Amino acid sequence: MKLATFNANSLRMRLNVILGWLKSHQPDVLCIQETKVQDHEFPIQAFEGSGYYVNFRGMKSYNGVAILSRAKPISVVYGLADHPEADQPRLAHAAFDGFSVINTYIPQGYLLESPKYAYKLEWFKRLRRYFDKNFSPNDRVIWCGDMNVAPRDLDVHHPEKHLTHVCFHEDAKKAYAETLAWGFEDVFLKLYPGRQQFTFWDYRFRAAGKSSLEANLGWRIDHIMATEPLAKLCQQVEVDIEPRKDLKASDHTFLWAEFKI
Repeated sequence: MKLATFNANSLRMRLNVILGWLKSHQPDVLCIQETKVQDHEFPIQAFEGSGYYVNFRGMKSYNGVAILSRAKPISVVYGLADHPEADQPRLAHAAFDGFSVINTYIPQGYLLESPKYAYKLEWFKRLRRYFDKNFSPNDRVIWCGDMNVAPRDLDVHHPEKHLTHVCFHEDAKKAYAETLAWGFEDVFLKLYPGRQQFTFWDYRFRAAGKSSLEANLGWRIDHIMATEPLAKLCQQVEVDIEPRKDLKASDHTFLWAEFKI
């Protein structure tokens, strides 16, 4: 089973990139974040004939998650469910025969002194309670998406310069680690513990006349995690950098993993 995750930074802007990647890589499941489109404006017609079931929940201009799958999910639910309509455009849970997929777009946090950063830290706590309520670490669960956390020094360029960044700050890394400790393993780190590989390169950042991509000054903030029963079946994890080179590229690219299930 091949599963991929991709922060589109506007699904409608990256529609051709997504359709092309589906055709060339043929994942069984693709989780998309930051679709930035209201449900009634989602371009569902573009996926007709693609061979994928498409489930989504979005809002205007911000957030939004979608799960595309070859098999029809048994069920799909949205949000953290700790109060009505809680963060539905940030979490999608699709149940399939034999495993579940949780697709999340974690709040970025804006600035350390901002209420948005406190909200981010609390979001991780709420997510761990969500896992407690709905699953056991012995279940076959994949959790993936844009986590907006680079967990190690190796996961960000010039880590010494980013100690107060909301995606690398000590408290954000701790909140992420505590959620991961519920029972998940980062499958990229499982297979390639010493490899530096980024998934996000900021449009705005330039160094010595080069773009962040050209200089490979990025962040690894998109992750695929699995509970132990699935993590042990993970055979390959890769980042496809080619879509990031497209003229209309997202600032993220595709991360994918294969599981022998």
